[in-house]
Amino acid sequence: MSHHGASQSPGLQHAAYNNNPGRPLSSHQHARTPAAPSPAGYQQAGSFSGQSNPGAQDGQNGAAAQQQYGGDPNASYFPTQGSDASAGLVGQMGGLAISGDSYAPQKAHKKKQRHAYHDLGQPSAPSQPPPGIAQGYGSSQGQFLNAGQLQPQAPGSPYMGQSSAQPMAHMSTADRLRSGEEMVATQGRVDPEQIPSIPRSRDAAAQYYLTQVYPTMERHLPPPAAIPFIAHDQGNSSPKFARLTLNKLPSTSESLASTALPLGMVLQPLAPLQEGEQPIPVLDFGDAGPPRCRRCRTYINPFMTFRSGGNKLVCNMCNFPNDVAPEYFAPTDPSGVRVDRHQRPELMLGTCEFLVPKEYWAREPVGLRWLFLIDVSQVSLQQKFVESVCEGIRHALYDDESEETSFVQNGTEPPAGRLSAGSKVGIVTYDKEVHFYNLSASLDQAQMMVMTDLDEPFVPLSEGLFVDPQESKPIISSLLNQLPTLFSAARAPEPALLPTLNAALAALASTGGKVLCALSTLPTGGPGRLIVRDDSKGRDPDDEKKLLTTDHPGFKKTASSMVSAGVGVDFFLAATGGQYMDIATIGHISALTGGEVFLYPNFYAPRDHVKLANEIRHAATRDTGYQALMKVRCSNGLQVSSYHGNFLQHTFGADLEIGTIDADKAMAVVFSYDGKLDTKLDAHFQAALLYTTASGQRRVRCINIVAGVMEGAMESMRTVDQDAVVSIIAKEASSKLAERSLKDIRAGITEKTIDILAGYRKNFSGSHPPGQLVLPENLKEFSMYMLGLIKSRAFKAGGEPTDRRVHSSRLLRSAGATETALYLYPRIFAIHNLSPSDCFPSSDTSQLVLPPTLRASFSRVEEGGAYLVDNGQGVILWLHSQVSPNLLEDLFGPGKTSLQELDPWLSELPVLETHLNAQVRNLMAYLSTVRGSKAATIQMARQGLDGSEFEFARLLVEDRNNEAQSYVDWLVHVHRAIQLELAGQREKSAGDGDGGAEGILSNLTGLKAPYWN
Repeated sequence: MSHHGASQSPGLQHAAYNNNPGRPLSSHQHARTPAAPSPAGYQQAGSFSGQSNPGAQDGQNGAAAQQQYGGDPNASYFPTQGSDASAGLVGQMGGLAISGDSYAPQKAHKKKQRHAYHDLGQPSAPSQPPPGIAQGYGSSQGQFLNAGQLQPQAPGSPYMGQSSAQPMAHMSTADRLRSGEEMVATQGRVDPEQIPSIPRSRDAAAQYYLTQVYPTMERHLPPPAAIPFIAHDQGNSSPKFARLTLNKLPSTSESLASTALPLGMVLQPLAPLQEGEQPIPVLDFGDAGPPRCRRCRTYINPFMTFRSGGNKLVCNMCNFPNDVAPEYFAPTDPSGVRVDRHQRPELMLGTCEFLVPKEYWAREPVGLRWLFLIDVSQVSLQQKFVESVCEGIRHALYDDESEETSFVQNGTEPPAGRLSAGSKVGIVTYDKEVHFYNLSASLDQAQMMVMTDLDEPFVPLSEGLFVDPQESKPIISSLLNQLPTLFSAARAPEPALLPTLNAALAALASTGGKVLCALSTLPTGGPGRLIVRDDSKGRDPDDEKKLLTTDHPGFKKTASSMVSAGVGVDFFLAATGGQYMDIATIGHISALTGGEVFLYPNFYAPRDHVKLANEIRHAATRDTGYQALMKVRCSNGLQVSSYHGNFLQHTFGADLEIGTIDADKAMAVVFSYDGKLDTKLDAHFQAALLYTTASGQRRVRCINIVAGVMEGAMESMRTVDQDAVVSIIAKEASSKLAERSLKDIRAGITEKTIDILAGYRKNFSGSHPPGQLVLPENLKEFSMYMLGLIKSRAFKAGGEPTDRRVHSSRLLRSAGATETALYLYPRIFAIHNLSPSDCFPSSDTSQLVLPPTLRASFSRVEEGGAYLVDNGQGVILWLHSQVSPNLLEDLFGPGKTSLQELDPWLSELPVLETHLNAQVRNLMAYLSTVRGSKAATIQMARQGLDGSEFEFARLLVEDRNNEAQSYVDWLVHVHRAIQLELAGQREKSAGDGDGGAEGILSNLTGLKAPYWN
């Protein structure tokens, strides 16, 4: 089935969606639904985004929801979390109340603030916004927006407007939905319904941005990372590319320290755009290259100003006046703005790309070389791993026959393939030897050349290794069909991975490229062989720390050489039977070169075939660049203090070297103060990524971010980006895995949570009763995300295979904000309670109507229920033992009336002409569009039958599991520590304050919830 569009139920006709539930949309038949209106002058195309069910509450479908498959919506299969276990803890404290603080009252004053587009306010009276601007945004008097039109501003003045005297006068509706202004007071027992809810926050924001565009220079916060939205670039880059932790900065390091928040930025330079967003413009300044500051080398951007009639270009980073080259000169109008500004994308947009001249080249750029390395050893053949890999490569290179047929029938030309024009592909197989293939189009079939010298690998082919996939399509297709049987007689048990990687490096050394390597077992053959380091027996923390890193000289040398050559590696690891793969060593190459590891624990072909094939296809077709260098610049008074992500940095301060970078990769940049910031000026940040595109163009992508500067940190607390803070803390924690024990890392996360909330309570909140836990408006769900981080496989207490731990840690280090948010707190849908209109296009907006998401707690599970749980890595379909036979038949087909009759290895739903089947397939199609790099395929979890139900239980992160407390207990403990801090009685151990925090964590780790009867 296809996940590119949404199927339509009988009786619900809409042109944008397939009207036949029995026939899914083809991959080129995208759902084109009208997008939200953009500011005037900009035309938006369609967008496939979800609409939460209007009026639906968190975990419910409202009174009108249809109970189609039985089950009492109010019935609970399991006692409410916190109702008993937390009562004693709460009793010790004399009650806990949770308040979303609306901040201390401020003295009335009429001083004009210079950074209005960041000001948050409550309008005293509603006003009608101009067309294309979201209700409640307020009109900006800054440089860029006025009723949707781009307007000039006098040079030298800040790029912000004037603020209202009311502190809440310009908050958008979406921000008010996230602001948590409610105050809940409870005595004796915490009501789990009243604590902050991530699903409620996400659903409210998703509903708002369904019909509204996010203008990047307006006065409100970025949308939550886990929802789809359309951003309109007004000079400040979209939050899809860059998120600052604080969108107004305090002027001094002391003020920042009072918040305990990190000052940093999450960068995802090649982030995919949603349909309806403007493509990034590519500009060519010829041999002169893009204009830059001569002193600090900042690239031209919307925040540079022109003086002396247009002859001087003043840098926004260092304030140096540069001479304007004659070929770039244009006069300025009386207000100091260039007369051609509106025709210059580099002066209007926050994200631009520039073609660069030869002095920016390391070598002649060519189209990206893709090299597929396929393990054909004994285990790979026995487990049918080779077949799945070949199928994935085939889907990555070519359209399905059915898709090609549909183009012919429609009288249109099929596309020229899935890879970028100019790309070339090669195929190598390996076991105890390395096999190269000549794929020249002039041959009748592929010719195999065997390289047996594993000590000094070389390339035995002078030509024919890399070919155009379309010209050689018959030969490549034939080879992929033959590979599963070609080596059936060889049965070499030990693959020689490192020699194969070195041979791949030799093949790509002159051009750079991307390697996709499939491996099915621990590589114990040839030079660089690995051994089983993890025997899963009891070990002390120091031993475990060694297992989470690598000291293997061969792999470390190859990784560094690959980065220098502009080569990146993605691994697809099939851990058959959960065997040890030493991901710490193998994955080191991916971590250094900018790649990633796709892990299939307990690989079983009938279940994992579709997921593996889809992820190979995604890895090969996503936007990818290579031979990349990254540099981040910031205003005077700030400096870069650290980077976290997948890259190589030889010395601190040097450019980041990245073998390959793709659309799913992100990195964190943390800044520190080296002086005091001027409150009359703005703080500016520019990330410049120099890379070669898959089509062979050398470009630099510039991402520009601006933030206001304020005295004190009160305004900073109002502009906190929760997703950016969570991502940076996760990436920093992941980077410490090699240096500190897991216990210390967990304690550090706990301490950070307490420091931030205690700092807020101490310095920024108003007067509240001591029994209340006061949470900042925009960090309401922060505590839950931190609990999710502590419960993640990377850092959780208790036993965990080191492969899974390392894989989770490296995922957090390289994932974007969207993937991180979903990984730490999954989205859960109750599919047995869907109303008839759910998961179909709305007649009003033509967008998909989404059911509300549920809190990740077993207390929300209903008897007889069916649930989809998506953490961005895979989708679990959990079915209660008493699920309705009617539901099973509607979802899986006639005759499927009991859990025992279902295929436990099912990974895709069958295409049926039933309303529920179409709804769930549409929902799966939606989930596949809002995630990171992992495919949205189903894993069955039937209660009492499948081992995967324990993974379902692990994902219910609000409950007591993963060797840590429930959400309620966690808040109680954090609140207790905050009270101790306010009383001056909080104890921290020497160094990092870890001792007391670990004690908080360990208090209840021995208690586990009885999920299964």
